[in-house]
Amino acid sequence: MARIDPRNSSRYWRDPRVPGLSCLVADFTSHDYAPHSHEAFVVAVTEAGGAEFKSRGLADEAKASTLLVFNPDEPHSGRMGWSQRWVYRGFYLTPPAIETLKTALGLDATAYFTRNSFHDPDLINAFLGLHRVLDEGNDPLEERELLLRSFGALIRRHAAGEPRLALPTRDQAKVARIREIMRERHAEELTLEQLGAEVGLTPFQLIALFKRGAGLTPHAYLTQFRLKTAIAALGRGATIAAAALDAGFYDQSALTRHFKRAYGITPLQWVRAAAD
Repeated sequence: MARIDPRNSSRYWRDPRVPGLSCLVADFTSHDYAPHSHEAFVVAVTEAGGAEFKSRGLADEAKASTLLVFNPDEPHSGRMGWSQRWVYRGFYLTPPAIETLKTALGLDATAYFTRNSFHDPDLINAFLGLHRVLDEGNDPLEERELLLRSFGALIRRHAAGEPRLALPTRDQAKVARIREIMRERHAEELTLEQLGAEVGLTPFQLIALFKRGAGLTPHAYLTQFRLKTAIAALGRGATIAAAALDAGFYDQSALTRHFKRAYGITPLQWVRAAAD
């Protein structure tokens, strides 16, 4: 029996907001996966190193330039092979998560893939970004938006039969209505499902329409409005914690993270400069 390297590590968790979605982060120096299958739809993306895998009677490599996709109940195996390290992130979508995705994307049937490996750099980066956001677990609107954009792009490009994800025609009135709702209710925990229902769109359609009409995704637009609201509160003398909650951020750390990402400084630096 092969000895398990004590340097191997893994973290596995269930996403609290999408029933049936689980995530894995693995860092292996030696590991062989025996032939197996999952009831789940599996997507895996390598961050460092790589491994060899077999599926459909073919051998291939899981590298940083490769996105792996396995249909439910599809047998596959894996081994470290040439690499001395394999760091990857995986998504596991059991039937409840698959149904959630189908509804949000407006699909009538579950997507099926006739290949296991894809090499689109933007898709690889999108799934890595999605996994990291799910790992942080502090912004449900961003999580749902990235989930739908990532899986929507994967399905649109590579699923068998090239399923058409219905996209709405340009409609500035609907974009304006969504803007208005987000401004009026920016302090609430808004969802794509709520916003889409207001204008008769699926969450996926809402993202596409809003991005075309406003130049930003719904999450990015709402974040920018919340940042401006927080700055106005800080200018009136509010504490950073109070400004964060008033603007709709979960807490002060969430405001600080978005503030730094957008402006390159922290709210505390802004407050001190304003005081000077």
